[in-house]
Parts: sequence; structure tokens; C-alpha cells
Amino acid sequence: MILSIVVPVYCEEKNIAEFLRRVQSILGGLTEDYEVIFSLDPSRDRTEEVILEHRGLDERIKLLKFSRRFGQPMATIAGMQYSSGEAVIVMDVDLQDPPELIAGMMGKWKEGYDVVLAQRRNRAGEPWIKRLVAGTGYKIINRVAEVAIPPNTGDYRLMSRRVVTEILKLKECHGFLRGLVALVGFRQCLLPFDRPARFSGDTNYNRFFGSLRIGFNGVFCFSTYALTLATKAGFVIAGGSFLLMAVYFLFKVMSWPIVWGNPTLVILVAFLSGVQLISVGILGEYIGRIYEEVRARPKFIVERAEGIKPPPPMGP
Repeated sequence: MILSIVVPVYCEEKNIAEFLRRVQSILGGLTEDYEVIFSLDPSRDRTEEVILEHRGLDERIKLLKFSRRFGQPMATIAGMQYSSGEAVIVMDVDLQDPPELIAGMMGKWKEGYDVVLAQRRNRAGEPWIKRLVAGTGYKIINRVAEVAIPPNTGDYRLMSRRVVTEILKLKECHGFLRGLVALVGFRQCLLPFDRPARFSGDTNYNRFFGSLRIGFNGVFCFSTYALTLATKAGFVIAGGSFLLMAVYFLFKVMSWPIVWGNPTLVILVAFLSGVQLISVGILGEYIGRIYEEVRARPKFIVERAEGIKPPPPMGP
């Protein structure tokens, strides 16, 4: 198998047909040896039925359905694990990841690149708050993380088989693909594009809080900087308290009147309480992720696999 297309889906019945029409039109000029794997979180609409209808017309269309909703990151990892192509492309079904880039990705792969990242020049159709969170998040992650993640690159990317193999060897359960790809390395390049709006409907994945969660994974799973920042804040506040004590002492020695009043005490107590809660929250984020990793629960559970053989066991 030359190429695998992995598509995480949830409640996307209106986008399936147009997505396949455009993807198959592109792939028809590149290779006949491909597969399109839909990684399906159980949906309340007819997404599953629509996929199976198209599979009845083309057996290269395959379905991976989970026992419950595991979320987009795990759906993506599952599709990668069950894929068999020498190259694997991860993309969304809503056509905000234009299928027309597949030809360029394949060209870069044949030139010897192991990872081809689709980089957005714009983010059409996204609310300003999400664009703000994304832009700020990339700046923060690249400032503190142990690996460099190119800005404005989502999960739309091509990966060679050896990159996919190395990613699947990692035991981390957060599924932050952008960080995992950067972590394994290999030869990578960018393919800029203008991102269009969704073809139909509203997004079911990665709303504001979902994007925020992904950003937290980028910070807390690939850096301990937040812990260092909390420590630094503690030293700064402790230094400030000593400075305040020196000011009190000076006023006392000079017999100057000290008029601080109740508002000052309230502000100081509220400030220190806020810093303590933030520090405890940072510790909680790390401890929570440690807890998730130690439990070693399955990242996903497959209920139904249409046209897909079980993947080979992964090495340690």
C-alpha cells in the first residue's frame, strides 16, 4: 500500500460525500494503491451509514468505529495504527484541509521528506477568539517546549511509514500529534496554503475549550517550564514580602505614620491566594498527566473494523 488517508470523524454525514469526491479525484491522478480510513467516534447522525454506503462502491474506503467517543486525538492515533501505507496523511473531513494539497505532499515525500506539514496562511471561517487562542498558544509552546512546533500547522500532514512507526512506539496517552511528530524528528518541510471555510455544518471537534486543552498538552507534556515559572513567582513574591517588611521597618524607625488600611490587606491576601491557587493548578496539571500515563488504559477500543486487518503488535 502506497498511501493511507486517515480521517477522524464525528457527526459529519453532510461532508462525507463531497470529501470523497474531491479526494478520489486527486488520488486518481496519483496512485490507485491507496486507502481512506475513517476513524469514527460513535455519532448521533448517519455518518456511519454514509461511510458504509460509499464503501459498498469502493473497498478502498474503510471504517474504524470505536466503542465510545474517545476524541479526535485518539481517533487519529488509531487510524495511524491501523494504516498500512508507506505514507500516511492525516486530514479533516470538513474540507478545511484542501485535498488539492495531497499532490504537493506526495511530491515532497518522493523528494525524500519524511514529514510534510500543511501550514495555514490564514484561518478562514474561524471565530476571532479561536484565532487568538491558536496564535498565542503557538507562541507560548514554542517559547517553553523542548521541541519546535511550526506555527499554524494543524494535524493536516503527511508522514512516512518510519515516522508513523516511531510515533506509535511512544506510550504517551495525550495524543498531541503536533508535538509527537516534532519529537521524533526526521526530515520535515512546510507546504503553505490558504485555509477555506468548512464545506458544511459546524465543527464537532476542537471548539474553544478543546483547543485550549490541546494547547495545555503542548505546554505540560513537552516542557517543565510552568513548574519553573511557579518557582520563580514564589521567589519574586517572597522578595516582595521582605521589601514590604523593610518599608514597614523604615516607617517605624522614622516614626512616620503608616496608613495602609483594610483595602491593602485585602488586595495582598487576594493576590497571594491567587498565586497559590495557580501554582497548585500547575502541579495538578502535571500530576493529572502522570496519573493518566501510570494507569496505562487503552487509548481507544475498536468496536467495528470494516476492511481493516488488526495492526501488528508494536515493540516496546
